[in-house]
This record gives sequence, C-alpha cells and structure tokens, in this order.
Amino acid sequence: MNKTELIDQVADRLDLSRKAAAEAVESVVDSITDAVARGEKVAISGFGIFENVERKAKTGRNPLTGAIIKIKATKVPRFRPGSEFKLSVKNGKVTVKKSAAKKAAKKSPAKKAAAKKTTAKKAPAKKSATKKTAAKKAPAKKTAAKKAAKKAPAKKK
Repeated sequence: MNKTELIDQVADRLDLSRKAAAEAVESVVDSITDAVARGEKVAISGFGIFENVERKAKTGRNPLTGAIIKIKATKVPRFRPGSEFKLSVKNGKVTVKKSAAKKAAKKSPAKKAAAKKTTAKKAPAKKSATKKTAAKKAPAKKTAAKKAAKKAPAKKK
C-alpha cells in the first residue's frame, strides 16, 4: 500500500472527501516526522513507537579496495512495532476498530451482510483444513498396518 492508497482507504472508512483524508494523513505524517526530528519519542498505543536513535562512530571496510574507513556517528529514525501490531502481522488477521465497523454498518446493510458472508466462509475453511489433515493421517497408519500384515504371511518356511 502506498500513500495514495492509504488516503483512499481513510476517505472510504471515515466517509470523508479525498482532499480531507489527504490533509489528515499528511498532518499525521508531518507531526510524527517533526516530533522525531526534535528528538521526541512518538508512541501510538497498539501500533508502535517512532524514535530518534544515535548510532555511534565505527570503522568499516570499502568493499572495492578493502581499505579501512571511518564511519561517522549519526542519528537515524527507528520504529519499534507494538504488541498488537506484531500479533496481527503474525496471524495475518485484519483488525478493524469498533467505531469504524459501526460506521460501516450504518452506511449500508449490504456491506454488513457482505462482511458476515466473508467471516462465515473463513471459519468453515479452517475446520475443513483440520479435517483433511486428520483424514490424511489416519489412512497412513492403516496402510502401514496393512503392509506389516501382508509381509508377515508372505514369509516362506
């Protein structure tokens, strides 16, 4: 997702004009950038922390010549993701705030019905996947037992 797609999504979720959504996104980005540039830490609960970190001076090597070079100390921005953000990325789940879901429900009942259909489709898919894996494991045990049974009588005296 790039900035224009983010602006479009904010405009759709909050029922704003594209121009107002663009101003809102720009305002948030500018506020975070200015605060971090001043050396402040910006913590957004559930999302993460933006901070300004100082890297110490160190020595390195030029990859072409192999010569040792000095790398100056510098300040760099750093982002540390929050626990909720990490969890949603790990599980691949999309989290929607309750207020946004309520606003979407008020907009049109068709969207609400579509949302119910998608959640209903996802739940059985997980159950069927577990049934398939269980079904695959059970025959494997039976076939191993059948092979052992066939080998035993096949021996000649």
